Amino acid sequence: MDIPGDEEPLPEDLAGLTPRQARRVRVVLASVLMATMAGVLVVRLASRTSVLVVGVYGAALVLCGVVIELSRNGRTRLGTWLLGIGLAAALASDWLLLP
Repeated sequence: MDIPGDEEPLPEDLAGLTPRQARRVRVVLASVLMATMAGVLVVRLASRTSVLVVGVYGAALVLCGVVIELSRNGRTRLGTWLLGIGLAAALASDWLLLP
């Protein structure tokens, strides 16, 4: 039988990030990736102007914005999964669809 006061707290180095720190890390990560995607969009448009290029990288920029809002509202795990899967899909579609 588990008694709530009987548990040992985790050492601070194993406890991980606090929820506030996790939100800030994900907001900063999504912001950096948003700036990176904007830079890649500019480079891709310089080499080949296409509506498909704007669509793919525009969707990636919107996805980064959604992840920032999710992280601000405390949905950091969902935001992390969306960011990883969404940006992988954007890069895969760039490789597969765009000449």
